[in-house]
Amino acid sequence: MFHVIVDYTGDNLIVDKIKKYCLKKSPWIFHFCTGGCNGCDIEILAAMSPKYDFERFGCLIKGSPRHADIFLITGPVNKKVKNRLVNLYKQVPEPKIVIAMGSCALSTGIFQKAYNVCGPLDKIIPVDVYIPGCPPKPEAIIDGIIKGIEKLSKK
Repeated sequence: MFHVIVDYTGDNLIVDKIKKYCLKKSPWIFHFCTGGCNGCDIEILAAMSPKYDFERFGCLIKGSPRHADIFLITGPVNKKVKNRLVNLYKQVPEPKIVIAMGSCALSTGIFQKAYNVCGPLDKIIPVDVYIPGCPPKPEAIIDGIIKGIEKLSKK
């Protein structure tokens, strides 16, 4: 661990490089389920297990959107959770990556004709990475997170 004390005025290239390096090497993830069947949530837990271990990329699941770099969303967006989702999206600091995970988040899946479903996630907030599957395998989740990390380091 090292400490850097710099008077940051916005034009310091060294601080920008350190910031990009930290975003690339230790992205924090905020997971939010918008009301699906919890199959995707169980697969996230499997991806965190020692067999797959996405923590080897420095990823940590955080409980607050204000501490996150990656916003991971599962489930279809329903009317009750739509405003809460938009508020949470606004709380994630820039630069941020939004990952839509599972068939429900991508296309509302089996909840397509439900009366309370507003639509897929990308009609509510902008999405950067899509992870298809019902539920997606842990390998696909890790691949999607790596693609998110690559996009995050380019921002």
